[in-house]
Amino acid sequence: METTDRNKKLLAVALRYNAIFADVDRKALSHTREISRELAAFLLSLSEKGYVAEEDLLAALKTVPESYLGDITAAIDTALGINLNWMPLVKGWDTPTGESFIDHCITFYANYLGGRDHMSGTTLPCGHFIPDGTFPLERYNGCPFCGTPFKTSNYVYKGQGSKKKSLRLMTLQDLENLKLSLLESTVPLDGTQAESLKTLIVALGLPEGVEIGMKETRMYVVDALVQADRAEAAIPYLTSPADILRYLWYKKTKKTQILEPKVLIKHAGKLNSHMWPSLDKTKEAEAVMKQNLKLKYDRKTCRTVAQWLNALEMDADEACEIMHPKRGMWVRMIRELRLGEYSRKPGYERLNRLLDTFYKDDYSVWKGQLDKALGINCGCVDYNKALALLKQRPGTFARSLFSIMLRLGPNPTIQAFRDILDKVPPRLVLSLANAADLYFDTDAQRIARPLTGSTKSIPYNKKLDNFTPEQRESLKRSVWSLYKDAMTSRFQKEDLSSTSGKIFIDKALYDIPVSVGDRSSSIQDASAALQGTRFQVEGDAVRLFMQWGVGLKAQHLDMDLSVAICYKDGHREDCGYFNLSLPGAKHSGDIRNIPDQVGTAEYIELTIPELQETGAKFVAFSCNAYSHGAISPNLMVGWMNSAFPMTISNETGVAYDPSTVQHIVRISEGNLEKGLVFGVLDIDNREITWLEMPFTAQVVGKLDTSALDSLLRRLKNKLKVGELLQLKAQAQHLTITDKENDADPALRFTYNWALDAAAVSKLLG
Repeated sequence: METTDRNKKLLAVALRYNAIFADVDRKALSHTREISRELAAFLLSLSEKGYVAEEDLLAALKTVPESYLGDITAAIDTALGINLNWMPLVKGWDTPTGESFIDHCITFYANYLGGRDHMSGTTLPCGHFIPDGTFPLERYNGCPFCGTPFKTSNYVYKGQGSKKKSLRLMTLQDLENLKLSLLESTVPLDGTQAESLKTLIVALGLPEGVEIGMKETRMYVVDALVQADRAEAAIPYLTSPADILRYLWYKKTKKTQILEPKVLIKHAGKLNSHMWPSLDKTKEAEAVMKQNLKLKYDRKTCRTVAQWLNALEMDADEACEIMHPKRGMWVRMIRELRLGEYSRKPGYERLNRLLDTFYKDDYSVWKGQLDKALGINCGCVDYNKALALLKQRPGTFARSLFSIMLRLGPNPTIQAFRDILDKVPPRLVLSLANAADLYFDTDAQRIARPLTGSTKSIPYNKKLDNFTPEQRESLKRSVWSLYKDAMTSRFQKEDLSSTSGKIFIDKALYDIPVSVGDRSSSIQDASAALQGTRFQVEGDAVRLFMQWGVGLKAQHLDMDLSVAICYKDGHREDCGYFNLSLPGAKHSGDIRNIPDQVGTAEYIELTIPELQETGAKFVAFSCNAYSHGAISPNLMVGWMNSAFPMTISNETGVAYDPSTVQHIVRISEGNLEKGLVFGVLDIDNREITWLEMPFTAQVVGKLDTSALDSLLRRLKNKLKVGELLQLKAQAQHLTITDKENDADPALRFTYNWALDAAAVSKLLG
């Protein structure tokens, strides 16, 4: 098999799905062929990194050249960061250094207030003078005062993991199917899926006639076509002005959701507002963002957008109504794209009519009619007209169902919604069912995650005070009945006459929430798990790690790894750069300046028995950008655990072992987050829930744990994939079997099946 750059890209994609890509014919594989010495060495290396090859993959590896085994090794090493610098600030950091705030004060006095003139001590390569009797310098790999490392190491431990991760075979056809699955997915792609799709489009091209499930996904396709100088081929994927604006903003900000410039500018200032002097730093950051968002298009782009708008099939009134919510952005776009100039040219009559209608405000807005019917401005409610208008826009009706129930009454609203239930995507109905528990609970705290990343708490709707607790429970049940009826009706329409009537549901699927409503922006290079997935802890220790700064020149770039420990009696303690040791938690030391190109690392060790003795309830894992801006886009974060003891070097402090890594994520480009909670350890149940909860703060101390509780409750209450499959079994009168081979091939639902982007979305319809 020829080694190409394309194959290297495909290897990286396959690894995210617990697989190895090999361009072989699966049917022609021989399982009797002997293992070569080179392959035996490769398999040993694979085992040391925590992997084992499944039977089909092993047969495929027997046919590939030795050079390709090297490419596989390189892909795994890159995904796990094996060749990076994993040396922390402190050697043997499981034994505290005993450094204190007083040590920092004395060192500050010595360096900046003239105290060194009458002190003995050591001057370090960074220039700082460390007085004798303060920091034990023999324990450090760098400066304990400014956090500058002086040494690096590319050594990591291997083979300490107690559980191997299986790697399966992925052929070219499997990747083609994955690409099609991602394109057809009717739920938004997370960061990992989006990154994989973009890679697959470049490596394998676009299939003909595919029906793309999400408007956001279309942006990747449109971008690929534009890059290939086939902009006219993108016209079928741009069905409204909103699609065109979305693409233009995606090219500008790398985000498929539209964020208005003023929001991005204000958020940029907020990310830097803690720096001194705060007002100057805020204004500077806002000015930089404003400059970055300035629009400038060449003639080719102007002509392309003019052709796209001119090709829209909808009439001008309808198009202008869609443009109205983003009118300010459209005014800027029209000017910078010279659309007025193109509208006066022959052949652009539809564009001319569109712009004429837009600037004259000669169109009606559906939202304005609805607000009037709801009595928002005048106080006079027209119930029938309001419900009739809502039925014209099923998606909008679904997204505002709860508030409409409280404003117009539950029974007429539910009945009107049932009339258009078959027109609402099941994923939206499921989102409603998942959200109902918190929305109709006056004691619960709801959370919202704006596109800028910050998680915000929302008070309950005061109209709920007009309902008794029993009535509020009835509201929840009525929403769940909508979803159950919709899915039962859908499942009953499926033709299963050719199947055996037996269904297999992997037990792991009962721990995986249906991926609807939770967007994950990080990228999982070594495995793929859905947000809310729970991981069991095998031993008594959980080791968090963070690596950042790869590929960057030496500079001040302060990222912090921290944990918030919440106790059963209600109090809380934090472990981070400011508090390196707590009962059950130890930190490897605060690094604030990164070395050149190789990055640096921090760790936190959590000891479960000690945490149990202190009465800890749960531990939240957090990474934060202490320095200016957002979390570094090349930051990797995750955790390790093993039934066996995990070593910490007394010579270097290195504590990373890829074979013990349970989950690892990479912060994606375009990240807007200041802080991120990436996991929560439930002490009593010994399980970790992977999640992404952004919060705008430079330290973990400002984490709102009540908002975290709300997010955990929402994830816990979400319908699980296994529960959805149980509903399918009940509706179709299928027999559930615990043996995979006993079930019909079309009714075997495994963990790997759930990782397929379109699998669950197809189940939802």
